[in-house]
Amino acid sequence: MYCEYYQAHVKAKETWFIGGVFRNQDYVTFDRTLDGTNDIIEYFVPACQEENFLHLMNYMVRTGYVFTFKKMPNRLQYPELYNI
Repeated sequence: MYCEYYQAHVKAKETWFIGGVFRNQDYVTFDRTLDGTNDIIEYFVPACQEENFLHLMNYMVRTGYVFTFKKMPNRLQYPELYNI
């Protein structure tokens, strides 16, 4: 079973804080830097944690830690969609 997949453009100096928030919430997501030059983080979210993830990400956007985030096809399931 594949996780839900999101990408976010984050404030670079807050990356560790954002990751720490998710780890403190019983690992709502697995996060990984996808593009360090453009501050893009990818998130693999279990379907049962998606509501919690969205709640936290919307908070991060409102408070300025995350610029934008979007749900996308999981790049592990559909590698042909990505040039990575």
